[in-house]
This record gives sequence, structure tokens and C-alpha cells, in this order.
Amino acid sequence: MNREETTVKVFVTSEHRFWRTPDGKIWTAGNPSYEFWTRYLSVFDEVVVVARVQSVTEQCLGWKMVQGPGVNVLALPGYRGPSEFVRTLPRVRATLMRLATEGGGVVLRLPGPVSSLFRRYAVPRGYPFGVELVGDPWDVFSPGAIKHYLRPLFRQLGVSICRSECRSAVAVAYVSERQLKGRYPAADGAFTTAYSSIALDADHFAPRARTYSEDMTYCKKIIMVGSLEHGYKGVDVLLTAMRDVVDRIPDSSLTIVGDGIYRASLERQAELLGIADRVRFLGHLPAGEQVRRQLDQAALFVLPSRAEGLPRAMIEAMARALPCIGTKVGGIPELLPEEDMVPRDDAAALAEAIVSVLSDAQRMSMMSARNLQVAQAYRSDILQERRKAFYWEVRRRTEEWLSARAVRDSARFAFQPKETTRE
Repeated sequence: MNREETTVKVFVTSEHRFWRTPDGKIWTAGNPSYEFWTRYLSVFDEVVVVARVQSVTEQCLGWKMVQGPGVNVLALPGYRGPSEFVRTLPRVRATLMRLATEGGGVVLRLPGPVSSLFRRYAVPRGYPFGVELVGDPWDVFSPGAIKHYLRPLFRQLGVSICRSECRSAVAVAYVSERQLKGRYPAADGAFTTAYSSIALDADHFAPRARTYSEDMTYCKKIIMVGSLEHGYKGVDVLLTAMRDVVDRIPDSSLTIVGDGIYRASLERQAELLGIADRVRFLGHLPAGEQVRRQLDQAALFVLPSRAEGLPRAMIEAMARALPCIGTKVGGIPELLPEEDMVPRDDAAALAEAIVSVLSDAQRMSMMSARNLQVAQAYRSDILQERRKAFYWEVRRRTEEWLSARAVRDSARFAFQPKETTRE
């Protein structure tokens, strides 16, 4: 089938919850906004984002549009949590089943229930699809990451579904180079690649590495960027560690950028630990310049996650030449050396690492230079070439399948017995 003569759209699932204002426009509180989805237009002619959408009365400050030229949204009910999911499942199923006969490329962004439901109800048997594996349910549903009595079941189901979908896909793109491929292998002969969803342009990068001095006035500001919607970011562990850090480095402080349902409980934790005056909760900031400004004012980035894919926030911090400390989970070991990581849920080890780094200006300067260099691998132009190769494989296999189906349908019609008319 000639690419010049065909128009192929792509359905891309997303686990993000979007917001619809009364004028019909659909918004996101941060990423992924319209600009994110346009990357699929480098190969496909139209993008249909399949995601949950919640109706609201007005747009909030800092929200970004999701729709735009070439990008539309298939809105599913905006359920939140298992109980709402069960109640809205009939509506979700009915919506997806209406798509079952539509031709187009399919990219499932796993893990998550939206992708699994789309695969079950909207993708015909044998239909080719691609998988972008952007996280690991083994980590996401690990002990302490999610507080739910069904957590072990969610973990088992999540891992099982991801393994099955990766084995069935014609192409698999992993968010990290090494960590996910072993646990979720693709089928023999499937196209595989690795790329992050992050896209760093020139303005994301600091002009040069930082040089820290023995004057530690500047070297005591710690920053963490991440959602407070779930427990797997490990902010509670960081706060516990900060109590020890403040005792040993009295002028140290922590800034937390991000918001979510756990914010109130974390603020109470800081008060109970006696460090509320050393911790700032800034809430959600629009991605881009405002976040970069906070990174530039800090001296050390810390990500104490219990689960990660390849953390966007850490890569953005590295691009600003920030020294970083992280946990040994997900794709973080692909970003940081052993000496800059600690075990998850180990507040004592995290505190020791923070104090050790903040007390060594020469080490901080070396970490800054190394991180800025590592971040160069995540420049937009480099990653987009890998993405396009993945998209083309999904499109090619989709066109082949649709062409073969058209031939089969034509042959079946040709051999149908003709009706005879009796005289």
C-alpha cells in the first residue's frame, strides 16, 4: 500500500485524566498537552487520544489545551479509583466497542486500565498494535507505594497484562534501555526500541556545569519535583530524612514542587517532625520556565521514589546541571551512578547521602558536569528519530493488515452464491 495514497490515523491511549470546560475544550493540568501529542503526526495523519475526561465549570490557571489541528480526544468517563471504575465500566465498554470497526493505528501506553480496556473492546482479534511501556506495575504497586487492600492483586494483574500485551504487540518501545526489557519481553520478530517521553529542547539545558565552592551558603537548598497524587514518589521518606539533615546542616531547606491528595498529610508530617519552617510546598507549577526557575535556585535535586519509569523530573534537573540523588528503582540506575543512589524506603541512608553531598563542594561540581552530559542523550532530535521508527513500524503493519482484510472481504464477496430468480 502506497503511503502517499493513504490516510492513517492513530489511536493512542493515555492514563492521564483531562478536564472539559463548558465550551467543549479539553485541558490538561500539565503534560501531556497538545504539543506532546503532535509527535505522532510526524508519521500519522490524525491522532485520537483515548483518555478519561472530567467536566468542570471553568479552566484553572496554567492548564494547557489537549486538542488542536490533527489531535482529537475520545473522552471516556472521568472515573477516579476502583469503585468509580466499576460503576462506569458499562459506559466505558460501550464507548470503546463502537470503535471496533474503525481502521487506524493503535498505540497502547502501558501500564493502566484505559489501555487494557481499549485493547479488549476496541481492537479486533489479530489486529496489529504497538506498545509504549512507560512504567512498571511491579514497582507502582509495590508495598508502600499504593495504599489499598487490593494492592497485591493489582500488582499481579498489572504485571501479567503488561507481559501479555508486550508479547502480542508488533512493536514495543520501552521508556528505559535496560530495566523493562527483561521483565516484559517482546515477541520474537517484533520491532523494539527505547526512548523516554521527555523532549528536551535547547532552552531546557543550562549553558554550563555548575562550580560549587566551600562557601556552603548556596549549597543547602534541596528540591524535589513530583506528583503528590500517589504515595510512590516517597515524599514521606524524604521528609523523615530531612529531620536528620536539618539537625546536621541547620541552614538546609527543602522545596517540593507538585500537588495531589497527599499534600495535606505531608504538610502535617512536616509539622510533626518539627521541620515545617524548613519545607516549602509550592504546589503545582506549569511545566517549563517556572519549574526551571526553581531548579536553578536549588543546589541538589532529590527523588526518593518507590517506583519510576524513567523519571522526567530528574532528567530535567540534570539538564539544569543539578547534582541528583535518587533511589535504586525503575530507570533511575540508568541515569545515576551507584554512589548517587540509595535503597528505597531508607530514610537514614537518604539523609546520609544528602549530608555527604552537601558537605562536598568538589563532588557536587563533578556531579553537575556529569549530569549535564548525561542529559544530552535526551535531546528532542535524538529521541524523535527513535519514535518515528516505532511509529512507522506500527503504521506499516496496520496498512498491511487493512490491505489483507480488504482482499479477504473482496474474495468473500466474490464467491458468495448469487440469488436466482425463478420464472
